[in-house]
Amino acid sequence: MSTAKTQLNELIEITRDGQRFYQHAAEEVKDNRFIALFLDMADAKNELIRDLSVEVAQEHEEPAQGGTFVGKMRQLYADTRAKLSSNESATYIEQLEEAEDRILHAFEDAMQSADPKVQALVAQKLPQVRAAHDRMRALKRDSY
Repeated sequence: MSTAKTQLNELIEITRDGQRFYQHAAEEVKDNRFIALFLDMADAKNELIRDLSVEVAQEHEEPAQGGTFVGKMRQLYADTRAKLSSNESATYIEQLEEAEDRILHAFEDAMQSADPKVQALVAQKLPQVRAAHDRMRALKRDSY
């Protein structure tokens, strides 16, 4: 597999962590506002994954299908904290904002060190990634 495709697959895996975490959080919280928001954010991650996967598939390579160990552990940690918290929504928001930090940093790192083809796609998607990050950061700030 080429370096570019490896880099894209890493972005896919990290983004999939976020998608799965949003989907899971939507199933766990009871506040309808957050359920709708988390589902919307999961859909945005799905769209991003599709766009990255198309690029990998165009090179006749297999797009990554899984997530990462770190992503799974973050979700488990959030579940544990939420069960012990008096405000489970705030706990999930805090952890989802940290997941957005991870996604944003991965995309920013790709802009600095990735193959030029990957950089071009990342540059196109970076505003969407930053908007999702900023949305969760604002929600976290407003939740406390």
